[in-house]
Amino acid sequence: MQSPLSIARGLRYFTFMASRNLWYVRSNFVFGSRCSMIPCSAEILFKSISFRLFSVKCNDADSEPLENEDLLNNLLTMGVDINMAKKRQPGVFNRVVTNEQDLKTFLLSKGASKEVIASIISRYPRAITRTSESLSKRWDLWRKIMTSDLEIVNILERSPESFFRSNNNLNLENNIKFLYSVGLTRKCLCRLLTNAPRTFSNSLDLNKQMVKLLQDICLSLGHHDPADFVRKIIFKNPFILIQSTKRVKANIEFLQSTFNLNNKELLALICGPGAEILDLSNDYAKRNYTNIKEKLFSLGCTEEEVQKFVISYPDVIFLAEKKFNDKIDCLIEEKISISQIIEHPRVLDSSIGTLKSRIKDLVNAGYNLSTSNITLLSWSQKRYKAKLKKING
Repeated sequence: MQSPLSIARGLRYFTFMASRNLWYVRSNFVFGSRCSMIPCSAEILFKSISFRLFSVKCNDADSEPLENEDLLNNLLTMGVDINMAKKRQPGVFNRVVTNEQDLKTFLLSKGASKEVIASIISRYPRAITRTSESLSKRWDLWRKIMTSDLEIVNILERSPESFFRSNNNLNLENNIKFLYSVGLTRKCLCRLLTNAPRTFSNSLDLNKQMVKLLQDICLSLGHHDPADFVRKIIFKNPFILIQSTKRVKANIEFLQSTFNLNNKELLALICGPGAEILDLSNDYAKRNYTNIKEKLFSLGCTEEEVQKFVISYPDVIFLAEKKFNDKIDCLIEEKISISQIIEHPRVLDSSIGTLKSRIKDLVNAGYNLSTSNITLLSWSQKRYKAKLKKING
């Protein structure tokens, strides 16, 4: 026997449906349709509605969507973190039809463990809405890039969204064909799929527009091998294809005009250490560069020194105003000169906490930072510890 709450929910749904159908009939009278209202009992109407429909969310503020209990039980049995999954994509739990068992069977056949499958669903529950046919087709397309099923399983374990975010297999196939056609290697496509999978969710037209822009930039700068240029840019910056062409154009113009680079110098910069700058908001890049200039000018640097510093270490443009200023101040307070910093800019790769901790260690060990090599401030932890041990004797 149904509880009063269930009956109330059912009646509320029926009333809504009835009122909508009556409006539909009236609207048809207005447009001259030959419609007639057929009287029928509530019993007949209720019998025609599937019980599943009572789980549909009503528009009432006090009502709650009913969750698919079978789904919850299945996921719990599979070891899925239900709380995490609900926070990520709660709507999945209100679906009447899901394919969690098919997904589990499919991934097991590809070498994924039960723990990995549970982790994938916990972090990207929408994966259970994909059909076996769609999964199989998508997997085959990925295998045109990856060398083994295990490679794909490892990517899914790290980033399940990369595989399950889109269900448009035709678009994926077209993008793979296009990127191969413009000279990208299997290795480059693998890097894209691993680091910037949204590239393959882009419409084909968007990817074509960006590749065309890069080819045009290449030719305008006097490079006669557009395929090589595009390949280098994308390999250095796998996120380039998910940026807007407007942003990339603006950043190319910013680099060329700000640093008075000739074509050869600009090519070397954007095909090398400066490739990632093309991702930045143009306003953000300009604002950070202005701050860098002002800070270094205040410490006695010339315009030429500032430009040389940024060109040798383009990553500095990614540092927001406060972070850059705090790192410079931290080093200056410890008697490290600005000329040392300009000569060894990689020290700015380290966090403020790491800089302070290492400076303290080195000073206590009798290491004179004002006259000695400061590059160890940015070394890996293992290498730094070995050097510190050597200094301490």
